[in-house]
Parts: sequence; C-alpha cells; structure tokens
Amino acid sequence: MDFRQGMGTAVITGASSGIGAIYADRMAARGYDVVLVARNERRLGEVANRVGMAHGRSVTAVIADLNNQADLHLLEARIRTEKSITMLVNCAGFGAVSSLVDSDVDHMEDMILLNIRALTRLTHAVAPAFVARGTGTIINIASILAIQPAILNSVYGATKAYVLAFTQALHHELSARGVRIHIVLPGPTVTDFWRVAGMAHTSLPDDWMMTAEDVVDASLDGLDRGEIVTLPSLQDPADWCSFDADRHIFFQKLLHSTPAPRYRSSCSSIGAARAITDA
Repeated sequence: MDFRQGMGTAVITGASSGIGAIYADRMAARGYDVVLVARNERRLGEVANRVGMAHGRSVTAVIADLNNQADLHLLEARIRTEKSITMLVNCAGFGAVSSLVDSDVDHMEDMILLNIRALTRLTHAVAPAFVARGTGTIINIASILAIQPAILNSVYGATKAYVLAFTQALHHELSARGVRIHIVLPGPTVTDFWRVAGMAHTSLPDDWMMTAEDVVDASLDGLDRGEIVTLPSLQDPADWCSFDADRHIFFQKLLHSTPAPRYRSSCSSIGAARAITDA
C-alpha cells in the first residue's frame, strides 16, 4: 500500500511523550496528517517539529488539558466537524501506585476523568461522522491491568477495565457500519508513566519492561492483522482466544431466572419471614 498518498488525519491524545509520541511518528510515516494533543506545550512542540521534519506531513499541535472541561469541549467540537479526520488514538491517561486509603481522592478523580471521561467523549465526538462515511478507526490504549486487578493500582486498573469493556462493546456496535475498533493492552512500558505514578520502572524486573517503540510497532502490526484486541507482550495469541472464549461461556451460565440452589434456602427463609410479618 502506498501510504504516501495520504490517509486522512489522525488525532492522537497524550502525544507529548511515550506511547502517544511514538504513535504520532508512526502514523505520520504511514501517510496520515496528525493532530497532536497534550497539555505540555514545550514537549508537544518538540514532538510536532520532529514528526513534521521526519515525514513531511501536516502536523498540528493542540495544547489542551483534557481534564479541563472547557478544553475538552473545544477539542470535541473541533474533531466533530473536521471531515479529514479518519483516526482517533486515545492515548492520554495516567496512573498511580498507592493504596486507596493512602491516595488523594481528587487525584483519583482526575485519573477517572482523564482515563474514562475524556476517552469516552472524544470517541463520541468522532464516531457519528465515521459511521456516516462508513469508514474510520478508533484506537484505545488500555493496559494488561484491565483483565487483572493489581495491588496499589485499584483505580487505575478499574479505569482500564472500563476502556476494555467500552471498546469491545463499540466493536459490536460499529464494526458492521465500517468503523474499525482497536484496543491495545500494553504490559509495563518504559515511559514517563512511572515517574508520574510515583514509582521508578527500575524497581520492576527488566524482562517485564518493553519500550514504547516496540509497544506501538507491535500494536500497529496487530491492527494491520485485523485484531480487535492486541496484547504486545502475549507470546501465544491462542491464550487470549481461549481466555475470551471461556469468558463468553461463563457469561452464558449467568443467564437464569432463579437463584442458584446454594442461595434458595436463604431466599425461602426470607420469604417465609416476610409472609409471617405481613400476616
């Protein structure tokens, strides 16, 4: 495929560093013009200049704090009406490494707003136009903690579990209407995530850590292969297929109109007690 003919515009949030900055480079290399969104003006400008010089595509830097409602609404309005946009990469997000009782509740709320609210609202902003045109791609960046709650990451893991459930539901809603839905579940990655979260990545085993470049390159290969869910660190894709199939089988076992036998004696006792009381 000759990407240089132009692929439309890719909007990438969290583009000033880490995974988002690598997506910016890779999408420009594939022939996309890019709109890069982040709140750090200096770092975002550096990424925009580097990407523009390297690939000769149009690069627009949008300084926005997606936890600021006014900034978020302005960005929504912009991408909702821009007909050139063919891809959205929701990469903005942050985590923390502390227990719930030791965390600042306002900081946790900010995490929920960025990891969930901003991602949801921006997805809603582009989806109608993608459906109307019968084409478009939405990529959401989650985490392997979406499928395995972790100590000291309770709120972060919960936000990423939302992203996984949201993305899988979107696939069922929109794939038949021409919209590609893709989610990436990276494992531990060498980025500023750890500094912001308050933990040095060097405290984790070296053989757990993947570079941001490898995460993005593997993820785009997964996109090209038609994957809905890409786990860059999963060595055998059959393991995910088995996990996902087991989940569907388990769900079917939950569709019953009566409680399980182990609960029926309690339910009967409660019902009898209510009947006596009513009498």
